[in-house]
This record gives sequence, C-alpha cells and structure tokens, in this order.
Amino acid sequence: MTILIKQLINFIRLLHSDSDTKPLAWGLTLGAFLGFSPFFSLQTFLVLLIILLFKVQFGTATLSAFFFKLIAFIIDPLADILGRHVLESDVMRPTFAKMYNMPIIPYTRFNNSIIMGSFIFALILSPFLYFGFKILIQKYRTNVVHAFEQTKLWKSFKATKFHDWYQKYDDLYGAR
Repeated sequence: MTILIKQLINFIRLLHSDSDTKPLAWGLTLGAFLGFSPFFSLQTFLVLLIILLFKVQFGTATLSAFFFKLIAFIIDPLADILGRHVLESDVMRPTFAKMYNMPIIPYTRFNNSIIMGSFIFALILSPFLYFGFKILIQKYRTNVVHAFEQTKLWKSFKATKFHDWYQKYDDLYGAR
C-alpha cells in the first residue's frame, strides 16, 4: 500500500511540474490497457515492454493499472458479452482456430470471453483515453494549479521557513 501512496504522490508532483504531458498521458493510457488485461499474459508483457522501451512514465502506468483493474471488475459482465459475441461469430472461427494452433498466440488467452472482451474494450478506449488524459492534464495545469497558487493560503505557506526547508530537501533528494 505504501508503494501505491508513493506513486500517487509522485503522480501529483508530475502533474504540478512543467514536464511534457505526452509521457503522462501515455502512462495513464497504457496503465488502463494493463488494468483491462490479465496479469500473467502475453498482452501484459508486450505493454510492459512498450512502457520500458518508449518514453512513458512508468509510475503513472502502474498507478493507472491499479485503478483501471478495479474498473475492469465492474465491466467484466459487459466484456464477457462482447467477448462471447466475437468468439462465437462464424466469420472469425477459422481465424481463431489458426491462432490457437500458433506457437505463442495461445498465451494471450484470447479464447476466454472476458479477456477477449476486455482487450476489445481497451483497444477501443485507448485513443479516447490518451487524448482525454492529455486534455485533462493540460486543463489541470492551467486552471487548478494556477488558481491554487494564487490563494492566500499557498502564498502564506510559501513564505514560511518550512517551505524553504522543503524546497532545499526537494532540490537535493526529490524527483529522482
């Protein structure tokens, strides 16, 4: 649980920084993809490989995966219906038979209706999530952070010795 809290604090710190929004948005989106896919599967391995190879914020992806795993349990009945519909369609049956006889593809566990439905949900939602997260991060930085920094509470906190000490500590040991 402390790892989750640490990731949440780091995510908030990243939201307040001037860093690029693309790695954060990709981290949230690929974390959603991880949350919708089963933990021990080929999809998870491939998404983790993408996260590690490209400029994607890893902590944001793990935090997002945790929260989207909770959402995945809620949409499992819908994913089951969608996956069952796709797997039982006569048009796709020969393709799935060929895929099942391939050497690595069965490790995706695509023949499970919930996994297939969740994968389709993740594929459909990914572009919308990416652009939505990117817009939300930009709006958060321009509206919420700017408005909070203009409050008297923040200005008075910034004038204290504690804030000076924290800034010195953060400069030495922070954001690594």
